[in-house]
Amino acid sequence: MTFTVADLLDQLSPQAPLPTAKLEKALGLNGSDAERQLRIALQALGRLGLVAESEDGVERRDNPELIPARLRCSSKGFCFALREDGGEDIYIREHLLNHAWNGDRVLVKVTREGGRRRSPEGGVQCILERHTTTLLAQVEQQQERLVATPLDDRLLTSVELPDADADHLDPSQQSVVEVAIDRYPVAQFAPQGHVARRLPVNGGEDADLDLLLTKHRLNGRTSAPRPSLRTLEPGERTDLTAQATLLIEAWQAKDAPPMPALALERREDQGWTLWLHAPAVAERFSAASSLDLWLRDQADALCLGRQWLPLLSAALSKAVTFRPGEAQAALSVALEIDASGELTAYRFCRSQIRPVARVDQAALTALAERKPKSRTLAAPLKPLKDQLDNLTALVDLAALLRQRRLAAGSIELNLPMPPIESLGDLAVPAPLPAQQGWLVQLPTHDVGAVLREAVLLAGRALGSHFAALELPGLFIGNATAAASDLNDVARAALALDIPLELGEEGHANAAELALAFSTTDRCRALQQQLRAVLQPQQISATPAELAMAGLQGELAASAPWACPGLHYADIWNQQVLVLLLTEGKDRPSVRHKVSVDLAAPSCHGAIDWPLLAPSQLAPFQDALSHGLVQRLNGRRRFQAELEADLLAMAQARQAEPLVGQVLSGVISGVQSYGFFVEVPPSNVEGLVHVSSLKDDWYEYRSRQNRLVGRKNRRTYMLGDAVEVEIEKVDALRHQIDLAVVLPEGWDSETDVDRAAVDTGMNDGALNDADMTPEASDLDDDG
Repeated sequence: MTFTVADLLDQLSPQAPLPTAKLEKALGLNGSDAERQLRIALQALGRLGLVAESEDGVERRDNPELIPARLRCSSKGFCFALREDGGEDIYIREHLLNHAWNGDRVLVKVTREGGRRRSPEGGVQCILERHTTTLLAQVEQQQERLVATPLDDRLLTSVELPDADADHLDPSQQSVVEVAIDRYPVAQFAPQGHVARRLPVNGGEDADLDLLLTKHRLNGRTSAPRPSLRTLEPGERTDLTAQATLLIEAWQAKDAPPMPALALERREDQGWTLWLHAPAVAERFSAASSLDLWLRDQADALCLGRQWLPLLSAALSKAVTFRPGEAQAALSVALEIDASGELTAYRFCRSQIRPVARVDQAALTALAERKPKSRTLAAPLKPLKDQLDNLTALVDLAALLRQRRLAAGSIELNLPMPPIESLGDLAVPAPLPAQQGWLVQLPTHDVGAVLREAVLLAGRALGSHFAALELPGLFIGNATAAASDLNDVARAALALDIPLELGEEGHANAAELALAFSTTDRCRALQQQLRAVLQPQQISATPAELAMAGLQGELAASAPWACPGLHYADIWNQQVLVLLLTEGKDRPSVRHKVSVDLAAPSCHGAIDWPLLAPSQLAPFQDALSHGLVQRLNGRRRFQAELEADLLAMAQARQAEPLVGQVLSGVISGVQSYGFFVEVPPSNVEGLVHVSSLKDDWYEYRSRQNRLVGRKNRRTYMLGDAVEVEIEKVDALRHQIDLAVVLPEGWDSETDVDRAAVDTGMNDGALNDADMTPEASDLDDDG
């Protein structure tokens, strides 16, 4: 079909029917064949109770039994539907997939409710949107059939190819092919496709990037429309050009997103006014314009290491990027902070600024290394010689804000990206993480640490403002991790003799676990376990009970807006903010002489009239009703998957020259089939399969996170240091095979039943817990 079921449903509303002719126009359908496809789709959706047709047109209906979700499968045949509403994942047996593939958006019906340690089960009723339109594969001849076998073994199928593609058979496997899907599986018919092009496997860094872009279907991004951008007149803005504004530059790669600028003023009450100036992106074009819709589809800027796939068009980025010495338009907030680091007040404005200098990591490193009262300046500090006191105060304030955030329950983990040169900007944490439910621990003089605290505080201010005024903002946060998952992590730590104090109800607290783990010799391994159970960030149209970066309470309602070059949610919130500042009614009518300040919290609770006209809010409400939040959350998951693939490819390439070498590593995870070992400095993670442990028959003790030899009682548990040999590296599948090197003098045949070993009894270790699959089990594919 030329449209997806998701596209069709997005055009319909439960409030009023849409005439069929208008539906066809909205979907861009032309010709009798397209109309026939629409008719088939409407009949099928009608049987599912999702649409209703009448003389007036087509109306959308809600069927509470059908749950929207995205499929996540594993090579072992486990498939889960990850619900878009954040509910419990649904286990889908292979025969109930109904030809849905990994990554597809689907509607699922629950057929069996879940129980203790058992996920609910269900079946796919409808495929809303296909995730895989092209795939990387190797061409194989299977008897009389020519097929493409996907490299992604989560796609549990092969694709039939025409005989003409036999030229792409490659016995040496030095290349792979990109296959375009021509027909998805239907009834008893297999999927069909054709080879679009051949790609080399060992072609260097650029070739690897091409492989990843092809895998994630990013090679054919649509070009941005070219509308004329608005010119922003200085006379309509607050003049802040006299401020000593500093540009904080975290990234250096090509096409890196424009970032906010900061200024700091000391107040007489020993507090500070921290100014954050964001690029005024949203004022350059109209909401729901062609450019705005294109930006919604892109959703995020994507870091590829040494370069970016930018969110903003080239013309828009050039217009909004701050440069020292140039007066430029900004959206600003004045954050009033008392001596203890508490935010006491704020005020937003449309401003004009003139940055005085750039601050990069080299400058902050030189500032940290500078001796007190030193008269000499390192080269990176010379352009900042007039701003050293200001910069020092900014670093100190950021440290104070961080301390307050941690005291309130924020979660930081010491899990930075490994020092791999090809990772480039990917190794520099974004001011606000796009997906993870925690923050990377950063040094005080890290450029990201300074920028992060200002961005978090600005998001808190706008979030509380939008929530109080009931404006259609996009809020962000992550739900609290499940108590059972946190307790499992705590039990694993207790099994390693890590002292912990549980809460009053006997439950573990994520922030307290992170803090307790940080002081142990098994810190990294334990924090990795904690990372796995923390809930990812989600975008929401309501300030729900979400925790900003693991923070409860005071930072729950956070609305990002300071980094519009990174995420579309920031652009959306800027649009709403600008609408409030320019069109909001600050009094019931023009006859009233007393007005309220709509840019500050003093107006909260003082407004009993409509702030904005219904016609002004309509474009925002319409976009939200047509699934904007779900699409943005889907793109955030996509971004996380891309970054994980980039990291895994870089680590695998670092491991390739080490094949055959013996290295020291640390056990980062234990499963019934073996254990994972992380090998520095690239922190590449490989698997020691239980079948390779020939010295004994090993039992898996899940509650203790360890494998135990039945006779020699040798143990392999989380955080243990081990010597391993890298046996095999598959960079395309990101798989590293390791073998344990036993200590010198260890007799592998001592007290071992050789017959048991030779007959493969160790191919799968004995598990001490009979559990049904969980969605988290799928993580072993990487």
